[in-house]
Amino acid sequence: QVQLVESGGGSVQAGGSLRLSCAASGRSFSRYNMAWFRQAPGKEREFVARVDWSGASTSYADSVKGRFTISRPYTKNTVYLQMNSLKPEDTAVYYCATGIAGSYDSWGQGTQVTVSS
Repeated sequence: QVQLVESGGGSVQAGGSLRLSCAASGRSFSRYNMAWFRQAPGKEREFVARVDWSGASTSYADSVKGRFTISRPYTKNTVYLQMNSLKPEDTAVYYCATGIAGSYDSWGQGTQVTVSS
């Protein structure tokens, strides 16, 4: 059974930084893409960042480009999201997901990020 466990969320002031981690288990993830999504109160879940199975290709939502960095060590079972220059509008529950070819079939429980002005 696939399990994704996020950690690293918390409260920070605007301009601060946080680093989210997602530990995956239950199968080999060497051929699976991994991504971060977020959902703010009253809003739909939205894409934040993605890294492909090799760790070499990444993509970002325009709203976080230049501030957030997704990375995936060689082991490929862990993915990080380094978030810098945080803004109040980044406040959301952040979810880790994994899948193939843009379809994500497994999700974590989420970690809360709160950015105060």
